[in-house]
Amino acid sequence: MASRVLKLVTRLASSKAGPVEYPFSKNALLPGPLAVPSDRADALRKGKGLMYFLHQNLPEPKKRQWLQTLFSRQHPQRLLPGSVLTVTLEHAPGIFSGVLMSVRRRGPDTSFVLRNVVQRTGVEMQFFVNSPHLKDIRVIQRAGGGPGKEGRRQRRAKLFFLRDSPSKMTAISAGLKG
Repeated sequence: MASRVLKLVTRLASSKAGPVEYPFSKNALLPGPLAVPSDRADALRKGKGLMYFLHQNLPEPKKRQWLQTLFSRQHPQRLLPGSVLTVTLEHAPGIFSGVLMSVRRRGPDTSFVLRNVVQRTGVEMQFFVNSPHLKDIRVIQRAGGGPGKEGRRQRRAKLFFLRDSPSKMTAISAGLKG
């Protein structure tokens, strides 16, 4: 285990730049090593602060920004359960819209669950924020934040009760009182 970590840190701290060719396929390209500050290289080789460094540098900038705003606990633009989202994917289904039922905040492993009713059948999909298949997240309607009826906030962190009452879920997605 320690040798794997040492190899990873050595690869990260190496001075090669640009993409590297994958040895088992001519089509796959690996991203180049991350830029490591010279004063931190020795500490990273010893494993000091390695996980913090990886959490800060491995996700691509767009997804890092989503984690810091949309999926943060304290940010004013965070997503609350009950919001209506549209997610664009690289593979089928290309676009999925639904009500945000839950957010699982685990740093780079953060995920969220959307639910929608498709042809009278409830469909739930879980998406990982750092997944390479996830291209875009659009907020159609926010839950909470606005005055009066337009900004109705749900009082639960996980809206799993919507599985049992589809009328409440359609009311949330339509923006009506359910």
